[in-house]
Amino acid sequence: MARLLIIDDDHAFRDTLAETLESLGHEAVQAASGKQGLREMGQARFAAVFLDHRMPEMDGLQTLAAMHERVPRLPPVIVLTAHASGSNTIEAMRLGAFDHLAKPIGREAVIEVLGRALLPEQAGATSAAADAQDEAADPGELIGLSDAMREVHKRIGMAAASDVPVLILGETGTGKEMVARALHRHSRRAAQPFVAINCAAIPKELLESELFGHVRGAFTGAVGDRPGCFRAADRGVLLLDEIGDMALGVQAKILRALQEGEVTPLGSNRPVKVDVRVIAATHRDLAVAVRDGSFREDLMYRLDVLPIRVPPLRERLADIIPLAEHFLRLAAAPERPKALSATAAQALLRQPWPGNVRELRNLMERCHALARHRVIGAGDIEAPRAEAGRASFASTSAATSAVQGSAAAAAAAFAGGDASPVPLTEDWLGLDLPAATERLERALIEHTLVQTQGNRAEAARRLGIHRQLLYRKLAQYAIG
Repeated sequence: MARLLIIDDDHAFRDTLAETLESLGHEAVQAASGKQGLREMGQARFAAVFLDHRMPEMDGLQTLAAMHERVPRLPPVIVLTAHASGSNTIEAMRLGAFDHLAKPIGREAVIEVLGRALLPEQAGATSAAADAQDEAADPGELIGLSDAMREVHKRIGMAAASDVPVLILGETGTGKEMVARALHRHSRRAAQPFVAINCAAIPKELLESELFGHVRGAFTGAVGDRPGCFRAADRGVLLLDEIGDMALGVQAKILRALQEGEVTPLGSNRPVKVDVRVIAATHRDLAVAVRDGSFREDLMYRLDVLPIRVPPLRERLADIIPLAEHFLRLAAAPERPKALSATAAQALLRQPWPGNVRELRNLMERCHALARHRVIGAGDIEAPRAEAGRASFASTSAATSAVQGSAAAAAAAFAGGDASPVPLTEDWLGLDLPAATERLERALIEHTLVQTQGNRAEAARRLGIHRQLLYRKLAQYAIG
């Protein structure tokens, strides 16, 4: 049994969480404010703390700061909020919170987080804190409240507290540079330069000069000295975007710059010391690139100290509508933005999004420019995508084949998993890809709920998805 502290100004939530903790065999102590919570911590030791983010007078992060000052061995602090955002998740994790969870928090989530927080190695964990930053969304904010993106926010927060290299992995268009900028914005180097260079967009003959600089006369056309990106980012952050496309010769010099903390401009034999945090990003699988000889193994290990995977948009359905509305606001600023109708929102959720967030942003900008009415309908969403689909018939055919394979697998699942795939009917083949995908999802969810006798947690486990995603799907498809 562990003694646990709940700090929250919501009386009903405190009581409910306390009952859950006590039913698990723990002792729960309640505090209605940050100040009362600090008094409780001064009188007794706790194995873990549940701390609300938004409270009057002293909010969660201010309370965490005071805990850090007054409690020598601070236990794991689990920050809770009913108003989760990318910035408050990142900030909480950067300041040393053990985890950051969104309300309402269910029994299974409590069991899972305590299972990690009460491990022996967590007993002496410490944390730091500072004032919370403004949570208002801005054009540079990393939008996303899905479970997948909240994990990204947590990784950014933990990475922001150190200076080690970071490797950002993700498909094209997922927002890897946005992740890098968020990391810089929340780090101690926030006031220093952020320099980004796309390694795939610059010819390899010029990339070395762009990175390390050159002196006058180093080559034909070098009429003056050039500092290069490493020196331009001194004391700040350098993003090497699409590093998987970098030539091997330049990779060797990048490795030396990382190991020695110095660069040598072209045409010079005098190394220059630099203090740069390097963030690398790529859509390629670097392990495969190492095996085929196009990427240095030692550089991969040097960069892959703290990896952050940015999920594709198809894995974060809960973020599609907030992102679309955000891009509409940006496109309309400073005017009143156009709104999405319910049918338009459903059309967005049905799309496969091979171009990820970049594709969604382009579509919203197109809708803002071309739609003459204030409310965007499904036709405004689907018409330009249909045109794009006709321009890439081969890709669509391949995707349709994938849906056919999935539907065949679903048929086998309905037969108990041992039956041979059932041939697709004309009814399936006559559907477009979004409609076929929706039908397949609906059928699998309904079948799994029948098998689990309505147990949604077990259904989510069998389907391999988070419970929150299952709940969204149930609402989307009106499944009772």
